[in-house]
Amino acid sequence: MSDATRKIEFYKHDLGEEELASFAKTLASLFLTTGPRVAEFEGMLAQYLGVPHVVGVTSCTEGLHLAVRALGIGEGDEVITTPLTFIATPNSVLYAGATPVFVDVEPDTGLLDPSKIEAALTPRTKAIMPVHLYGQMADMRRIKAIADAHKLAVIEDSAHGVEMRRDGLAPGQISDAAVFSFYATKTMTSGDGGAIAVRSPEVLARLRRLRYHGISKDVAARYGRIYQHWDMVELGYKAGMSDIDASLLITQFPRLEKRRASREAAVRRYVERLSGAPGTRLMRWHGTSAHHLFTALAPAGRRDELLVALGEAGIGVAVNYRAVHLLTFYREKFGFKPGAFPVAEEIGERTITLPLYPFIPLEDVDYVADAWMRLVSGGGA
Repeated sequence: MSDATRKIEFYKHDLGEEELASFAKTLASLFLTTGPRVAEFEGMLAQYLGVPHVVGVTSCTEGLHLAVRALGIGEGDEVITTPLTFIATPNSVLYAGATPVFVDVEPDTGLLDPSKIEAALTPRTKAIMPVHLYGQMADMRRIKAIADAHKLAVIEDSAHGVEMRRDGLAPGQISDAAVFSFYATKTMTSGDGGAIAVRSPEVLARLRRLRYHGISKDVAARYGRIYQHWDMVELGYKAGMSDIDASLLITQFPRLEKRRASREAAVRRYVERLSGAPGTRLMRWHGTSAHHLFTALAPAGRRDELLVALGEAGIGVAVNYRAVHLLTFYREKFGFKPGAFPVAEEIGERTITLPLYPFIPLEDVDYVADAWMRLVSGGGA
């Protein structure tokens, strides 16, 4: 294919024969909804993360919401989080009737800045919700120390990967909850779905009730052998992962590290090629990143121009993320104005996410990097 007609997709999954076979096994079984394969997946993810318990849910968004609810956070409470994230993060706080309180981010990583948390605390603060951005963990040891000093819960938005590690920690190992996404473009995917890692048996029990209407017994318990009466003990939701989703996820654990390493190789190639590009700034990472996304900051004032030019060159791009507090809903509800969180705003105004997926050919990375270099140097795509 000539460069004039070349297409570099933003993302491609690598699901195949193993997933088809596992899916067929589920179709031949009794359960399609939340059943034994969900339980199998929950056990596998708990072992992979080194945490006691995992609860499978329909999405990371609903997982965050359920975690907030299960930890007793609601009307009148506040949750510290970051404005540089997908809207699901602060929205999950609003769903529970609480208020998200934003804190600015580190300029070199885009992660929640621990040094700015304590200034944002009030008597209404009940939790901190850091976001592990682009596949790398926030500084959980510092964040947990602040939370412990002020008796706050910690909920990790871990949508960007199960593979990340930092300072000897995996998501969920020291927090009250860590929530994951298995959306179509995530590093582990079933098209959609989510999971919550927890350490407390009491929180685990409440999460299991909340994910199924607040009912005291799930479907497998009620219909597995002899029918058992059930009761509704609180207001819950329909948010349980299905065995169909679990069947696609179970097969992926043995390939996680190989896929992560392939993305890291592509990221290192991007960094090698784009370091020193005129007007361009790259994010740094600490520890082991899941490398869910690779983002480059375009020259100031040129982001949207580059988005169009890269698209015209056949390169799939995205924006992760525009600062949440400047979106219409948040501006109108809370009165945010530009300048409130300048670091997040600068990243949000300049960031472009470039193609990255398992086993992306390095020649495709080079094609994207060449196009970027031509554009920022003043040439055409």
